[in-house]
Amino acid sequence: MEATQILLLSIVQGLTEFLPISSSGHLILTPLLFGHELQGLAFDVAVHLGTLGAVVLYFRGELLVMTTALVDSLKTRRIATPDAELAWMIVLASIPVVLLGLPLKSLLELLRENDRLIALVIAGTTIGFGLLLWIADLRGSRAWDEYRLGWKGALLIGLFQAIAIIPGTSRSGITITAGLLLGLTRKAASRFSFLLAIPTILMAGGLETRQLIRSADPVDWSALWLGGLLSFIVAYLTIRFFLDFIEKIGMLPFVLYRFLLGALILVF
Repeated sequence: MEATQILLLSIVQGLTEFLPISSSGHLILTPLLFGHELQGLAFDVAVHLGTLGAVVLYFRGELLVMTTALVDSLKTRRIATPDAELAWMIVLASIPVVLLGLPLKSLLELLRENDRLIALVIAGTTIGFGLLLWIADLRGSRAWDEYRLGWKGALLIGLFQAIAIIPGTSRSGITITAGLLLGLTRKAASRFSFLLAIPTILMAGGLETRQLIRSADPVDWSALWLGGLLSFIVAYLTIRFFLDFIEKIGMLPFVLYRFLLGALILVF
């Protein structure tokens, strides 16, 4: 991979992973737009791991408290604090992607072999789930924080997240949509979505890394490390901006962007 391609893809991943506009869709569309060869899934995973590092760093305080509460609940066999309940809700919400991830990943591999088909899929999911995000933002009560989500709500968000393996859906977008439909505030829905990204990206990255290590094919590890580092920096700045301003700006700017992007894909 050329340095300019690595830089471009890393910035795209860092910007789009935590915005409700689909990082996987942009990672596929970007090389098509600039005439580059489609990068392998290994690079996609590398930049996703970079964004994982960013979200872990940003929520390091909350993660320490939640991990301690989770361990205590295992020792005492009871969930005694809101932080312990939130930690277990994230565990519960991660289960659907474990069960559905591999079948949907096989579908993704099939889609990536046809440029025209994958572009049409991205266009459809970008517009369709953008419309759903808009409805959720308008209709949601925006009354609760993430601690009031409940077990059924956490499982529902997890089911929504599994769909996001299909490019153009947006993992953050679909989980924020589900959170808004369940009555969470914009910031609470975003925070739960970002926390849920940690086990999800970790599992996907671990699986792909194991396959890379076992593979006999040459791997450009320098490109992977550089892409991961750059996406880490951009993603950390994106998280800070998004959570600081989401209650003020709402979801409409991202919805309009999704509509425009989907329309451009269909036209061209």
